[in-house]
Amino acid sequence: MNKILFLYFALLISGAANATTESPVENGLMSNYELGAGDKILITVFREPDLTLEAKLTDAGTIIFPFLGEMSVKGLTVGKLKDKITQGLIGRYLKDPSVSVSVLTYREFFVNGEVKQPGAFPYLPGLTVQKAISMAGGFTERASQSSVQLEREKDAKRQGIEVKLDATIAPGDVVIVEESFF
Repeated sequence: MNKILFLYFALLISGAANATTESPVENGLMSNYELGAGDKILITVFREPDLTLEAKLTDAGTIIFPFLGEMSVKGLTVGKLKDKITQGLIGRYLKDPSVSVSVLTYREFFVNGEVKQPGAFPYLPGLTVQKAISMAGGFTERASQSSVQLEREKDAKRQGIEVKLDATIAPGDVVIVEESFF
Protein backbone atom coordinates (compact mmCIF):
# COMPACT_ATOMS: atom_id res chain seq x y z
CA MET A 1 0.00 0.00 0.00
CA ASN A 2 2.83 2.42 0.83
CA LYS A 3 4.40 1.76 -2.58
CA ILE A 4 1.13 2.58 -4.33
CA LEU A 5 0.77 5.86 -2.41
CA PHE A 6 4.38 6.71 -3.14
CA LEU A 7 3.90 6.10 -6.89
CA TYR A 8 0.67 8.10 -6.87
CA PHE A 9 2.34 11.12 -5.25
CA ALA A 10 5.39 10.81 -7.51
CA LEU A 11 3.15 10.92 -10.58
CA LEU A 12 1.16 13.81 -9.13
CA ILE A 13 4.30 15.82 -8.41
CA SER A 14 5.85 15.13 -11.82
CA GLY A 15 2.61 16.18 -13.52
CA ALA A 16 2.52 19.41 -11.52
CA ALA A 17 6.17 20.11 -12.35
CA ASN A 18 5.50 19.62 -16.05
CA ALA A 19 2.46 21.90 -15.92
CA THR A 20 4.41 24.75 -14.37
CA THR A 21 7.40 24.53 -16.74
CA GLU A 22 5.43 24.24 -19.97
CA SER A 23 5.62 27.42 -22.02
CA PRO A 24 2.47 29.15 -23.29
CA VAL A 25 3.56 28.42 -26.84
CA GLU A 26 3.87 24.68 -26.17
CA ASN A 27 0.49 24.34 -24.47
CA GLY A 28 -1.34 26.09 -27.32
CA LEU A 29 -2.22 29.34 -25.57
CA MET A 30 -0.05 31.30 -27.95
CA SER A 31 0.10 29.02 -31.00
CA ASN A 32 -0.38 32.05 -33.27
CA TYR A 33 2.53 33.93 -31.70
CA GLU A 34 4.84 35.17 -34.45
CA LEU A 35 8.57 35.29 -33.79
CA GLY A 36 10.36 38.61 -34.09
CA ALA A 37 13.68 40.33 -33.53
CA GLY A 38 14.76 39.97 -29.92
CA ASP A 39 12.95 36.70 -29.14
CA LYS A 40 15.17 33.99 -27.68
CA ILE A 41 14.31 30.46 -28.80
CA LEU A 42 15.41 26.92 -28.07
CA ILE A 43 15.54 24.41 -30.91
CA THR A 44 16.05 20.76 -30.02
CA VAL A 45 16.49 17.86 -32.41
CA PHE A 46 15.95 14.75 -30.30
CA ARG A 47 18.85 12.29 -30.17
CA GLU A 48 21.04 14.88 -31.95
CA PRO A 49 22.71 16.99 -29.22
CA ASP A 50 24.91 18.80 -31.77
CA LEU A 51 21.74 20.23 -33.32
CA THR A 52 20.38 21.73 -30.10
CA LEU A 53 20.52 25.50 -30.41
CA GLU A 54 19.62 28.41 -28.17
CA ALA A 55 19.45 31.57 -30.27
CA LYS A 56 18.27 35.15 -30.11
CA LEU A 57 16.71 36.44 -33.33
CA THR A 58 18.78 39.17 -34.93
CA ASP A 59 17.38 42.58 -35.77
CA ALA A 60 16.62 41.15 -39.23
CA GLY A 61 14.74 38.23 -37.64
CA THR A 62 17.26 35.55 -38.57
CA ILE A 63 19.11 32.72 -36.84
CA ILE A 64 21.99 30.51 -37.91
CA PHE A 65 21.19 26.81 -37.63
CA PRO A 66 23.73 23.99 -38.13
CA PHE A 67 23.65 22.49 -41.65
CA LEU A 68 20.93 24.91 -42.77
CA GLY A 69 22.84 28.18 -42.37
CA GLU A 70 21.15 31.55 -41.91
CA MET A 71 17.37 31.23 -41.78
CA SER A 72 14.78 33.99 -41.82
CA VAL A 73 12.29 33.14 -39.06
CA LYS A 74 10.66 36.53 -38.42
CA GLY A 75 6.88 36.21 -38.66
CA LEU A 76 6.89 32.42 -38.31
CA THR A 77 5.05 30.66 -35.49
CA VAL A 78 7.04 28.07 -33.54
CA GLY A 79 5.06 25.36 -35.35
CA LYS A 80 6.00 26.72 -38.77
CA LEU A 81 9.64 27.06 -37.71
CA LYS A 82 9.61 23.46 -36.47
CA ASP A 83 8.26 22.34 -39.86
CA LYS A 84 10.83 24.44 -41.75
CA ILE A 85 13.74 22.93 -39.80
CA THR A 86 12.34 19.41 -40.09
CA GLN A 87 12.00 19.79 -43.88
CA GLY A 88 15.52 21.20 -44.13
CA LEU A 89 17.06 18.29 -42.21
CA ILE A 90 15.01 15.41 -43.57
CA GLY A 91 16.71 13.28 -46.19
CA ARG A 92 20.01 15.12 -46.63
CA TYR A 93 21.06 14.96 -42.99
CA LEU A 94 18.62 12.86 -40.97
CA LYS A 95 16.16 10.12 -41.81
CA ASP A 96 13.33 11.14 -39.48
CA PRO A 97 14.21 14.23 -37.39
CA SER A 98 12.09 15.02 -34.36
CA VAL A 99 12.32 18.79 -33.84
CA SER A 100 11.04 20.90 -30.96
CA VAL A 101 10.97 24.71 -30.86
CA SER A 102 10.08 26.81 -27.83
CA VAL A 103 10.33 30.47 -26.88
CA LEU A 104 12.65 31.05 -23.92
CA THR A 105 12.19 34.81 -23.66
CA TYR A 106 9.93 37.13 -25.60
CA ARG A 107 10.99 40.47 -27.05
CA GLU A 108 10.29 43.52 -24.93
CA PHE A 109 7.30 45.83 -24.91
CA PHE A 110 7.44 49.54 -24.10
CA VAL A 111 5.58 51.98 -21.85
CA ASN A 112 5.86 55.72 -22.52
CA GLY A 113 4.19 58.90 -21.37
CA GLU A 114 2.80 59.70 -17.96
CA VAL A 115 4.14 56.74 -15.97
CA LYS A 116 6.71 56.88 -13.20
CA GLN A 117 9.35 54.72 -14.94
CA PRO A 118 8.89 54.68 -18.73
CA GLY A 119 10.98 52.23 -20.72
CA ALA A 120 11.30 48.72 -22.10
CA PHE A 121 10.08 45.72 -20.09
CA PRO A 122 10.24 41.95 -20.54
CA TYR A 123 7.04 40.54 -21.99
CA LEU A 124 5.06 37.95 -20.04
CA PRO A 125 2.16 35.99 -21.58
CA GLY A 126 -1.24 37.30 -20.51
CA LEU A 127 -0.01 40.85 -20.01
CA THR A 128 -2.63 43.60 -19.97
CA VAL A 129 -2.25 47.37 -20.29
CA GLN A 130 -2.93 47.74 -16.54
CA LYS A 131 -0.19 45.24 -15.65
CA ALA A 132 2.22 46.93 -18.06
CA ILE A 133 1.57 50.31 -16.44
CA SER A 134 2.16 48.73 -13.02
CA MET A 135 5.50 47.39 -14.24
CA ALA A 136 6.36 50.98 -15.22
CA GLY A 137 5.72 52.19 -11.67
CA GLY A 138 2.10 53.23 -12.17
CA PHE A 139 0.50 56.46 -13.32
CA THR A 140 1.99 59.86 -12.52
CA GLU A 141 -0.21 62.55 -10.94
CA ARG A 142 -0.64 64.14 -14.38
CA ALA A 143 -1.71 60.93 -16.14
CA SER A 144 -5.06 60.45 -17.79
CA GLN A 145 -6.19 57.03 -16.64
CA SER A 146 -8.95 57.04 -19.26
CA SER A 147 -6.75 57.95 -22.24
CA VAL A 148 -4.27 55.18 -22.95
CA GLN A 149 -3.01 54.53 -26.47
CA LEU A 150 -1.58 51.27 -27.80
CA GLU A 151 0.68 51.04 -30.83
CA ARG A 152 0.75 47.48 -32.15
CA GLU A 153 4.08 46.24 -33.44
CA LYS A 154 2.24 44.54 -36.31
CA ASP A 155 0.72 47.86 -37.45
CA ALA A 156 3.10 49.17 -40.12
CA LYS A 157 1.77 52.72 -39.66
CA ARG A 158 2.31 52.48 -35.89
CA GLN A 159 -0.84 54.46 -35.21
CA GLY A 160 -2.01 54.39 -31.63
CA ILE A 161 -5.50 53.19 -30.82
CA GLU A 162 -7.30 54.07 -27.62
CA VAL A 163 -7.66 51.01 -25.37
CA LYS A 164 -9.08 50.07 -22.00
CA LEU A 165 -6.83 48.99 -19.13
CA ASP A 166 -7.84 45.33 -19.51
CA ALA A 167 -6.69 45.15 -23.17
CA THR A 168 -3.98 42.59 -23.80
CA ILE A 169 -0.63 43.56 -25.22
CA ALA A 170 1.92 41.63 -27.24
CA PRO A 171 5.71 41.73 -27.46
CA GLY A 172 6.96 44.81 -29.28
CA ASP A 173 3.82 46.83 -28.53
CA VAL A 174 4.06 50.38 -27.16
CA VAL A 175 1.70 51.58 -24.40
CA ILE A 176 1.37 55.37 -24.26
CA VAL A 177 -0.25 57.06 -21.26
CA GLU A 178 -1.53 60.51 -22.17
CA GLU A 179 -1.43 63.58 -19.95
CA SER A 180 -4.70 64.56 -18.29
CA PHE A 181 -6.22 67.90 -19.21
CA PHE A 182 -8.17 69.12 -16.23
